[in-house]
Amino acid sequence: MYDVTIVGAGIVGTFIARELSKYNLNILLVEKENDVSKGATRANSAIVHGGYDAKPGTLMAKLNARGNALFDKVSKELEIPFERIGSFVLATNKEEMDTIDELYDRGMENGIPSMEILTGDEIREMEKNISKNVIGGLHAKTAGIVGPWELAIALTENSMENGVELKLNTEVKDIEKNEDNYKIKTNNEDIDTKYIINCAGIYADKINNMVSKNAFTITPRRGEYYVLDKDCGVEFINKVIFQSPTKLGKGVLLVPTVHGNLLVGPNAENIDDKEGTQTTYDGLRFIKQISNKSSENIPFRENIRTFAGLRAQASTNDFIIEESRDAKGFINVAGIKSPGLSASPAIAEYVIDIFKDIKKDLKFKKNFNPIRKAPIVFMELDDKQKNNLIKKDEKYGRIICRCEMITEAEIVEAINRAPQARTVDAIKRKVRPGAGRCQGGFCGPRIVEILARELNISPEEVLKDNNNSNILVGKTDKGNGGNMDA
Repeated sequence: MYDVTIVGAGIVGTFIARELSKYNLNILLVEKENDVSKGATRANSAIVHGGYDAKPGTLMAKLNARGNALFDKVSKELEIPFERIGSFVLATNKEEMDTIDELYDRGMENGIPSMEILTGDEIREMEKNISKNVIGGLHAKTAGIVGPWELAIALTENSMENGVELKLNTEVKDIEKNEDNYKIKTNNEDIDTKYIINCAGIYADKINNMVSKNAFTITPRRGEYYVLDKDCGVEFINKVIFQSPTKLGKGVLLVPTVHGNLLVGPNAENIDDKEGTQTTYDGLRFIKQISNKSSENIPFRENIRTFAGLRAQASTNDFIIEESRDAKGFINVAGIKSPGLSASPAIAEYVIDIFKDIKKDLKFKKNFNPIRKAPIVFMELDDKQKNNLIKKDEKYGRIICRCEMITEAEIVEAINRAPQARTVDAIKRKVRPGAGRCQGGFCGPRIVEILARELNISPEEVLKDNNNSNILVGKTDKGNGGNMDA
């Protein structure tokens, strides 16, 4: 019997798992996918918002402001990439400047520090590639960028070090509500638990409806993105660039990433398919057209990939974070769309406060360890440090990914370090081979070999990402004097 079972291992579920691991509890984190951070956490704008945009009085406003302030401490404890680079919201006409004034006033009401309204010329002094049509904007100095999947992975690792159990490939099929506990029926086994925290993202409504008649609806909202090469990155834009917001969101953004790339996007399209993460011609064309409003010089010729993610749009238009009224001990954490990433550390705090009202005898662990030591990043070391590592382990001397300068030793550690990276893309999320200019064209076959060797499986069993995404399917016939894998 588990004390608490958390359903969903995205950024919110993993933050809650870590926060709960500070207490003497038997905690289980379940995820239907074969890795953590595979939903909205891996496909978003990677922004820690300043907090001026959310409507005052909402959970979004309250938790964004608090969450933003927590990121310095969290990033230091977990050793994950986070930078406070600031953001601009741009205006190109009088009507949009009125919106800028409203955002500033809203930010003041939300208690957001370090904001200022600047003229177009003042903005261009800081960002040379901003459109000449920009007449002014809002500068929020506390906004930042983060590595979202690196954060979720680090949270999971630290949680597991503090006693949390993780079960992947475990899909909740039904939940049976008993007098004082729950039985979760999954594709693998039945799980007995006293309490459930529903962090299932776009499927949170489905999980809620298994136990509660108080229904809500989650609509998938698709956003598509371009990823531009590192040659662009901070050389083109230094801060997060927003357009004046509309009813559908914050417009098409320009976002430098913590790894030096440039994101351009997203669009916003409500869809019915909760697995609809494909990119579209119309969506990508829209992004190109609308992004020109921020800058006429975006070097789309440097695009190295496109992707799409789904945001969880709740019917309440606010975060849903509460104990179900007709299912005691069942806590919904749903509708966590933007600024969900920014609010995530504060969401975890908020959930713990709710849980303390449910279980009043919570006791802190004396041995909780908040520190997670990050894995070695070989390319960031000086020559002396690199040579010393190679002397200790020759695998540090073998570069597998030339674009990102990732060594075999780093890949092996990613496979063997909890939570295990067992697919090509899981390794990419952990240590970035395949994230560079060639997108795995050079390193991909070597990673397959290393995975097969370390996991003691055949190359045909190695997955790209999702289950059944086998890369190799068998041997080709001999020809031209050779034999190749198909």
